[in-house]
Amino acid sequence: MKALVVVDYQADFVNGALGFAGAELLEPVILKKIEKCRAEGGQVIFTLDTHSENYLETAEGKKLPVVHCVDGTAGHRLYGRIADCAAECDIVIKKPAFGSLELADLLKKCGFDEVELCGLVTDICVVSNAVIAKAALPESRIVVDSKACASFDRNAHESALTVMRSVQIDVL
Repeated sequence: MKALVVVDYQADFVNGALGFAGAELLEPVILKKIEKCRAEGGQVIFTLDTHSENYLETAEGKKLPVVHCVDGTAGHRLYGRIADCAAECDIVIKKPAFGSLELADLLKKCGFDEVELCGLVTDICVVSNAVIAKAALPESRIVVDSKACASFDRNAHESALTVMRSVQIDVL
């Protein structure tokens, strides 16, 4: 069975506090991936970068002092039509850090044959969770579509793709 992990495709990363030009262009690409995954009987998993009001006091907040994805705010929600297509059968993981150990546990428990990741931001949360997925399921195919993820820094995006290839993640 296949899982599609939509990483942090949230309003604050598209057009909010940490939004950047081009992030909105992923929406139709991700929508098609969600539709295809469901049509093939796969599991859709959404991760949500999730912070609280004390974000600026956290280790991450001290290094990235931009309040974003505070639980319960508009910026925390899935972006646009991605939010509209979320279904009850989907799994939602609120993660307080770049990578999610909860995601790792879920992937390992379910034993997916293939896990595809897409979303934002390539060189931060996508790469973190792709490596975690590979560690959780070392014999499964882990895939990242380079056209279904993005970063505010094109060089960092490309570097993250290179790192993922080097740890045997299939980068399309």
